[in-house]
Amino acid sequence: MPGPFMRARSTEKEKFDAQSLKKILIYCKPYLPIIIVSLICAIIGSITTIIGPEKVSDLINIIVDGIVTGIDMHAFIQIAVFLLCIYVAGAIFNYIQQFLMADVTQKTSKNLRTDIIKKINKLPLKFFDTSSTGDILSRVTNDVDTISQTLGSSTANLISALVLFVGVIIMMFKTNWILALVTIFVSLFGFMFMAIILKHSQKYFNRMQICLGELNGHVEEVFSNYQVVKSYNAVDNESEKFKRYNKNIFSVSCKAQFLSSMMQPIMAFVGNLSFVLIFAVGVAIALNGGHGVTLGTLSAFIIYAQLFTQPLTTLAQSMTSIQQASAASRRVFEMLDAKELDDETNKTLQLTDIKGKVEFKNVKFGYSENKVVIKNFSAQISPGQKVAIVGPTGAGKTTIVNLLMRFYETDEGDILIDDVSIKDLTRQNVHNLFDMILQDTWLFAGTVRENLVYNKHNVPDSKLDEVCKAVGLSHFINTLPNGYDTVLSDVSIISEGQKQQITIARAMIKDSPLLILDEATSNVDTRTEQVIQQAMDNLTKGRTSFIIAHRLSTIKNADIIFVLRDGDIVESGTHHELLEKNGFYAELYNSQFADVE
Repeated sequence: MPGPFMRARSTEKEKFDAQSLKKILIYCKPYLPIIIVSLICAIIGSITTIIGPEKVSDLINIIVDGIVTGIDMHAFIQIAVFLLCIYVAGAIFNYIQQFLMADVTQKTSKNLRTDIIKKINKLPLKFFDTSSTGDILSRVTNDVDTISQTLGSSTANLISALVLFVGVIIMMFKTNWILALVTIFVSLFGFMFMAIILKHSQKYFNRMQICLGELNGHVEEVFSNYQVVKSYNAVDNESEKFKRYNKNIFSVSCKAQFLSSMMQPIMAFVGNLSFVLIFAVGVAIALNGGHGVTLGTLSAFIIYAQLFTQPLTTLAQSMTSIQQASAASRRVFEMLDAKELDDETNKTLQLTDIKGKVEFKNVKFGYSENKVVIKNFSAQISPGQKVAIVGPTGAGKTTIVNLLMRFYETDEGDILIDDVSIKDLTRQNVHNLFDMILQDTWLFAGTVRENLVYNKHNVPDSKLDEVCKAVGLSHFINTLPNGYDTVLSDVSIISEGQKQQITIARAMIKDSPLLILDEATSNVDTRTEQVIQQAMDNLTKGRTSFIIAHRLSTIKNADIIFVLRDGDIVESGTHHELLEKNGFYAELYNSQFADVE
């Protein structure tokens, strides 16, 4: 599903986003001393480059003057050694500057990724319901890498280029003001073309980052559900979608790179044109009796002109990277600036000794203002009751559980556990109160033991054996080469039913006072279901349990059944009571067996 940021593409500003780049600079603030040292090194390195041409001019003049009278070798060697020293010093300072900026870049990128992960943990579930996983991954990886590359290559180069630019202008005017004006005048054309190119290319760099996020989202979606794609013979269809996303990136990238790649040839042309004009104007000055224009002067000016276009070329190259970083940083900070869950540091109330009383008071909730799912839900559950929630698709069954777990906040009304509003408890405390077993299984790359004891410590093997036996996993564990220490991965051969058994065992090991089951046995065979159902019966004894049921035959022994339709309880009672009423529940129950002879 496209996220809110991707849907806003048509309204997104496509101009250069200086505000986002300022936020990146704020991230660099802790490393200000290192950056200052790096800038000093960059300035010293640039100064050594600026001094060089003047000394080269002196060398050439010594050679020209010495053709007739003899070369002053002492002066020649002295200048040559001086040039060697300043160029070596310049190389050393430039290396130090690059090394320091690389260090700052990596630390800043690390902090960005860390803050993004922290931010993700603070974002409401609604954010992930409306955002593509691939697009989120693209922001964490591709966009941060783009920012990192720009910080590492462009920031320091821009400082060096600026110092070199100013220094060369000063030295050119010091050497010959007429030739300096000629060089600057020609370079203005380069600036003019660069400004036009930058204005038109920025929108393509913005679109390129967005298209990359869309492509990542598509790839993640397809390959995480590849069995479905294959079973529906939709490979060609999904391949066409991929080609379309890929073509979009290709088209936008070509336009962006075409425009940005024009900068360097233009600046190279400007540099070559300045060489020609320097010789033409310099010779004209010399022929008209101009003083101070020697072969050494012209040679120095050619170097200065080259140095003058060098920072402009660097600027052109850096602006391409900065444009990409601008687009990437906008996407990164859209996530970092997204609305977080409410701060709960001021909440100190903790529920520990839970009896299990749960009450819903006039709960109203909608995923959007125009889509109210729960209209006026009220119910009271006694401690230890097994509560089944049934109803047609879209009735609000899963929504009730999401509100109970505080994955979402109620729009109106309240939910109480042991007469305490869950709004007065931290989300972490609420989550600790529940074992939750979902229809969708989730295992991570790690050992069977790590998957079973997830986020719980010092669980003995005897406890693992007990739980695995209860859910029918013992035989499976015994067939594994390393038992509980066998590593599971994405390529491990393990059935959906076995995955479900592991997640059920995980919940049993957590051993929380309240329990939520969302069709927990839907992925297992009938025999395994009977084993697990018995384990569930044992697990639910003495616990308040909420069972979202689609197969109504599995909830016959529930203490109370809430029948939902359009977000409201339309019936409640035991299985037999509801069948005797011959109402909506009876209609749902009988429809599941209508075709059974």
